[in-house]
Amino acid sequence: MKNCILFLLLIASACQPRPKTTIQPWEPYDESEELAQNADHESVKLRYKLIQSRVLDKNDLWERVADQISDFSEENYHSLQPLILDQDIPAIQSHIQASRLSYEKLTQWYLYRIVKYENDKDKMLNAIISLNPEAVSQAQLRDANKSEGDHPIYGMPILVKDNINVDGMLTTAGSYSLRNNATTDAFIIKKLKEKGAIILGKTNLSEWANFLCRNCPNGYSAIGGQTLNAYGRKVFDTGGSSSGSGVAMAANYAVAAIGTETSGSILSPSSKSSIVGLKPTVGLLSRGGIVPISSTLDTPGPMTRSVTDNAILLSAMTGIDDEDPSTQANPQNKNYLDQLKEKGLEGLRFGVNKNFLEDSLYLRAIKSVVELGGVAIEFEPEKPNFEGFGDMLSADMKVDLEHYLDNYASSEIDFSSVADIVKFNQEDTLIRIPYGQARFAGMLDVEVNEEELSQLKNRLHQQGIRFFEIPMKRHQLDAVLSINNWNAGYAATAKYPCLTVPMGYTEKGEPKGLTFIGRPYEEDMLLQMSYAFEQATLIRKSPSDYK
Repeated sequence: MKNCILFLLLIASACQPRPKTTIQPWEPYDESEELAQNADHESVKLRYKLIQSRVLDKNDLWERVADQISDFSEENYHSLQPLILDQDIPAIQSHIQASRLSYEKLTQWYLYRIVKYENDKDKMLNAIISLNPEAVSQAQLRDANKSEGDHPIYGMPILVKDNINVDGMLTTAGSYSLRNNATTDAFIIKKLKEKGAIILGKTNLSEWANFLCRNCPNGYSAIGGQTLNAYGRKVFDTGGSSSGSGVAMAANYAVAAIGTETSGSILSPSSKSSIVGLKPTVGLLSRGGIVPISSTLDTPGPMTRSVTDNAILLSAMTGIDDEDPSTQANPQNKNYLDQLKEKGLEGLRFGVNKNFLEDSLYLRAIKSVVELGGVAIEFEPEKPNFEGFGDMLSADMKVDLEHYLDNYASSEIDFSSVADIVKFNQEDTLIRIPYGQARFAGMLDVEVNEEELSQLKNRLHQQGIRFFEIPMKRHQLDAVLSINNWNAGYAATAKYPCLTVPMGYTEKGEPKGLTFIGRPYEEDMLLQMSYAFEQATLIRKSPSDYK
């Protein structure tokens, strides 16, 4: 009889609905004390005027997430953490193949983690602008349809910088003027979805990819508020403009992220967040459906916690886009992942910039390169003439932004020029441009005719090439070693690829990256070099408050 009663109790218990996970509503708080504490920060870029967004209601984000994680508990989160936190894509895929994990639970884990930290005023990083309301249902479809021939990116939740078009999520570039910009997928997003990737959400950025104001904080946008560095909230700069993508990777908010760069906008936030960031050869990846600065220099690129993941994400985005002529020269069928381990550093020759030799982390990284068999050769850097660089960007953006608005923006957006947006921003400076719009408005004063612009682009391109090729030819170098984004402008105009990988932390705990720079379409070699360095040093560590 007792056994029957116990059985009935167990049946009754099993039939009871499980308690649902509920998300506590976000309540804006008084940040005046925080702002006062940073008012005299040694870096002007960290003297914030605001932290919380005056536009984005986080409860709108949580509404998109609530049903997706209603059956996912704190216990689920902690039990799955060893399988996901700081794991690379091959490791995660192996857990899924062994049925220890599913794409559904993986996606729920990241959504739960985003809410866990971004809904906490003492931990929030303001890294996320929007979330995919269909992410979990898409993950369930991936579980139902997986096969042995899937690309490694299959089922992986990816975050995307919010100047890249994604169907089902707004593309704002951080600007109030684009707050209703509903679009179709950018070309690189189509490529990812074809291979089964899940777009988890959109990341915050320096508004208009850092082409709005002067001396304003990196990582600030009207839509997303102020992005904060996971290694030191309000202490360290996030870098820009792909700030949210870098911070989200540091905080383990997704498997991988995508950023964009014109001059330093992947390298800077990647190095500041101790992750791997690749600025590819201009034209390797399509710019179609991405809010531009300059069609001459712009490129998207992968931002990840490991070189392996970087190679996987890069391979998943490549392809020739008929709408972007720069992609026509792309090398096809390069397998960046399988080539990672083909070479170490033995016998490779690396240029060491004499101007950086006072940096102790750079010196230690060079020592590691030499211990791995590389040859380090010091060189005195050239001094290129970069006069007119800003004018080139301004002249390009006036044309390229109009092209985006005409061809890729929502029909709801009724702006057709930079002048329209400048005027719109002036109607409410407190909400739309609290740091001003000096750089954006300055475009209106730049007058360069077509012939002058062509000559300017050619001169800057040659100056960038000269900066690298003089030492590379003189010393038969395979790559140049730099720090963070310190040579990003020269690499941008030369259209040379750069890859930054964690090389350590300052005494205060601020991350720095060793940056490998090579010739066009040598991404495979840069990945091999950085992989060898990464595996030999294993120096990256997660931020202590986000483990």
